Amino acid sequence: MSDSHQLAEHFFRHQSGRLVASLARILGPRHLDLVEDVVQGAFMQALRSWATRGVPDDPAGWLFRVAKNSALDNLRRQRHWSTKIAPHLADGDLEETNSESEVWTKLDALNDLDDDRLRMLCLCCHPSLSEESQVAFALKMACGFSVSEIARALLSNAEAIQRRLTRAKDSLRKASPANLIDGVGSEQLTSVLRVVYLIFNEGYNSSGAERLIRQDLCEEAIRLGGLILAHPTGQIPATHALMALMAFQAARFGARLQSTEEVVLLPDQNRSLWDRAMINQGVRWLASSADGDELSAYHLEAGIAAEHCLAATFAATNWTRILHLYDLLVRVQPSPVHALNRAIAISYLHGPQAGLNALSSISWDGIPKGYYLFDAALGELHRRVGHFDVAKVHLERALERTTSPFEQRLLRTRLAAANNCDSKTET
Repeated sequence: MSDSHQLAEHFFRHQSGRLVASLARILGPRHLDLVEDVVQGAFMQALRSWATRGVPDDPAGWLFRVAKNSALDNLRRQRHWSTKIAPHLADGDLEETNSESEVWTKLDALNDLDDDRLRMLCLCCHPSLSEESQVAFALKMACGFSVSEIARALLSNAEAIQRRLTRAKDSLRKASPANLIDGVGSEQLTSVLRVVYLIFNEGYNSSGAERLIRQDLCEEAIRLGGLILAHPTGQIPATHALMALMAFQAARFGARLQSTEEVVLLPDQNRSLWDRAMINQGVRWLASSADGDELSAYHLEAGIAAEHCLAATFAATNWTRILHLYDLLVRVQPSPVHALNRAIAISYLHGPQAGLNALSSISWDGIPKGYYLFDAALGELHRRVGHFDVAKVHLERALERTTSPFEQRLLRTRLAAANNCDSKTET
């Protein structure tokens, strides 16, 4: 793939969600197809133009201008403006605007995009949509996730996600415009926070081959969380807890990858590379989240992350406290993933065989067959117990099920360790 092609994909991936959000604010939810078409068209034009004319000085700005001009051209080609377009403009942004020229003016002034992503998240979390559709649609429209990335984030499959996206778009065409942040209800805010959480997770452990950590996504999630927290509607304990969780996780970025792009697991990380200022900010947010009686999954996950960040060494980790938090977490938000992490905590507190026993009781109904982390955990625990043949079977299965080159290299390292231990046992 040429450098210009790679750069076009990079900028499209990073800017598409923001551009979709801004155009959708101007044109309204009934024209989401047009918005997606012009943004995709801008990317296709970039692939052609940049390969022959070179990459522009401002690639992101170039994509914005092309998409915006394409939207203008599409509007100009449509007849019967007053009956087909003006009645469906997004309420609140172009209120009492019925002229084509005023909409063009709005599009021409499309420069400040900071608030549009948050507005789009609230639109995607419209109460007329199911919670599953809200989250999938927000990840697609406001964040630029691919269908496969959404499926991975939601532990689903691509076909089911595509159906959700189609239903969501159809519902929004028929619904009245969604409230923006000023009118977001508690259930809608819950969905918005979940989307922010999933944006961060995708950045923290990216499903793409480009790199393991997409720091831009993590920074965007923290920025959006800050916008929510700055608004009276969003000043609830769960928002503070989510901000704390993201801060604790982001603080360890500098130690998660070696210069060779190899994954560094928590026991082996150089803790002097952790961002102490970010950890301290996480502690402050976690303390603020204690107001009131609410105990969300974000509180518990943030508490677990805090225990890791505040331990001076891996050996000093308070696994008793962490297991207690996981016990609460699997009750507050039952999930096979939480149960898996709980089993790993048990293995560090009571030994790998106890961890295996805990894993054997997990129900994986509804989890895609390609979910590799279960086999990766089984492989590592069997290796620690000394069941090297069984460990190799699970590690090889996990290796087949992940497409991430970073995870594949880590699994190959573990597989080599199991083979090495097995050969020593034989001799």
